[in-house]
Amino acid sequence: MDKIAVLIPCYNEAQTIAKVVKDYKKALPEATIYVYDNNSSDNTAQIAQKAGAVVRHEYKQGKGNVVRSMFRQIKAECYLMIDGDDTYPAENAREMCDLVLEKKADMVIGDRLSSTYFTENKRPFHNLGNKLVRFSINTLFKNKVKDIMTGYRAFSYEFVKGFPVLSKGFEIETEMTIHAVDKNYRLVEVPVNYKDRPEGSVSKLNTYKDGAKVLKTIAVLFKEYKPSAFFNIISCIFLILALCFGMPVVIEFYKTGLVPRFPTLIVASIFLVISLLLWICGVILQVIVKKHKQLYEILMNMMNKEYE
Repeated sequence: MDKIAVLIPCYNEAQTIAKVVKDYKKALPEATIYVYDNNSSDNTAQIAQKAGAVVRHEYKQGKGNVVRSMFRQIKAECYLMIDGDDTYPAENAREMCDLVLEKKADMVIGDRLSSTYFTENKRPFHNLGNKLVRFSINTLFKNKVKDIMTGYRAFSYEFVKGFPVLSKGFEIETEMTIHAVDKNYRLVEVPVNYKDRPEGSVSKLNTYKDGAKVLKTIAVLFKEYKPSAFFNIISCIFLILALCFGMPVVIEFYKTGLVPRFPTLIVASIFLVISLLLWICGVILQVIVKKHKQLYEILMNMMNKEYE
């Protein structure tokens, strides 16, 4: 088992990967640097290996698929995940890893948004997307995480081996954050000085396509982690519709004793039944989620005994 494993998922980062590997070898000389090449069409893998990294390959395209393989295959006391584009400073690596090794955190988040991200990043829609995702998750999951989508993170062994990776692409960071918040892991944020990609290096993140995937992931995970709140919101919408359609009919019935608009009454009744069914679904699913959390804690306790 490694003491510190530096994990670098890479796709066409030949321009920057050698510098990244050398910087982190210097910052963490005891660490093993792993570069996972994700079907690069340039010579990223060869350059990384020459720079001193352990190079492995993941042939399923997408950052989420790469992270899944890294987490399954590597055992370490502390994991430090970074990008291969030379946007994250190596000088924060020691502090982030020490927080994990000293058992002060299960996940350390390299917080770009509190420092230089908005001045360095030249893509305004990325800035807006980060703010929107941060607001959505903090509102839905009642937390105060400052940087949801950063790729600069340190993890404990317990978090890595207990994290079920479901995402395939760039939405993986969002999934990590929600999982950590929901499972009550110890989170610590460390402000880091983000710098934009060097000239000639191209981001693989599609602002609109990947942004839509992230928002979809938030909605899906909100449904799965907090089904009671999710279904209650939809239930309230149908209840309001039922009242809007039904109240005029009821008022007219009390005034005249007649129900001249049966179709409207039927629609209102259907909406009311749907509202009740959604509420019941939320109650049942919330009980199941609670049971899953209990099982998760039992499994984590068993894993910790094996780890010790």
